[in-house]
Amino acid sequence: MPNNLITIQEYSKEEILGALELASKFEKEPNRPILSDKVVASLFYEPSTRTKLSFESAAGRLGAKVIGFSDTTVTSETKGESLRDTIKIVTNYADLIVIRHPLDGSARFVAEIATVPVINAGDGTNQHPTQTLLDLYSILKTQGRLENLQITIVGDLKYGRTVHSLIHAMSHFSPSFIFVSPHELRLPQEYRDFLTSQAIPFKESSNLEEGIEGASILYMTRVQKERFSDPVEYEKVKESYRLTLPMLKGALPNMKILHPLPRVNEIEIAVDDSPHAYYFQQAENGIYVRMAIMASLLLKRVDF
Repeated sequence: MPNNLITIQEYSKEEILGALELASKFEKEPNRPILSDKVVASLFYEPSTRTKLSFESAAGRLGAKVIGFSDTTVTSETKGESLRDTIKIVTNYADLIVIRHPLDGSARFVAEIATVPVINAGDGTNQHPTQTLLDLYSILKTQGRLENLQITIVGDLKYGRTVHSLIHAMSHFSPSFIFVSPHELRLPQEYRDFLTSQAIPFKESSNLEEGIEGASILYMTRVQKERFSDPVEYEKVKESYRLTLPMLKGALPNMKILHPLPRVNEIEIAVDDSPHAYYFQQAENGIYVRMAIMASLLLKRVDF
């Protein structure tokens, strides 16, 4: 097991499956204070609800103490302190650092400075590896397997770090993909090149309903206003796709809808009551997966 979790590529197929197996054990026994002598630093330089709270819930269920911030206006960053110096200080206070930061590559930078394990909770448009692991756990729970699934990913494929991480993680399991997006938000060339190099079939489309047919997983994403420097460009694409209940009539019986959340307008509320909707359960799964990651990094061996 690596010493940090910065990108999903750092985990082998076996390590991914091991993390998911451990998550399933924590789901069955979610209150295990095996980290009661540990302190977790939760450093969120970007807004977060699910990721921050699920990490803190996971740490609490493991018995760890949590320190940190979710508002940089109350930190010395407002006085000009650099990220480097903040991490040098926090390393003295905690046994593990969870960081979300708006700059691509920031988590790697932090891991090079810190003397304790670091978990990337999202770095700009780059990666979100714990979200990917909870996505895989959700797929495994609902489909009974990870191998040979058709996955349709919809929305912001250009800036979506959850999309980028999921592509790399699923590459171990012989998937096929349909990518649905407006041209302005299509998947970056580097990820298309990666899929081609791995002989993973994929198709690009602008038709949401076309992507539903035959899919085992429909992965919806939000068009992220905060990633656009030009408000006009955001306005052009912000409501490109909206999933409605009638669109699901031709879906496979066990097809599940995932979404990293928050939702804005891309899934209508009526879909929530559909048997295909799984995004709220998906968010719950984040607790068990993050328990597994923190316990593995801090203890190396977790016995049940």
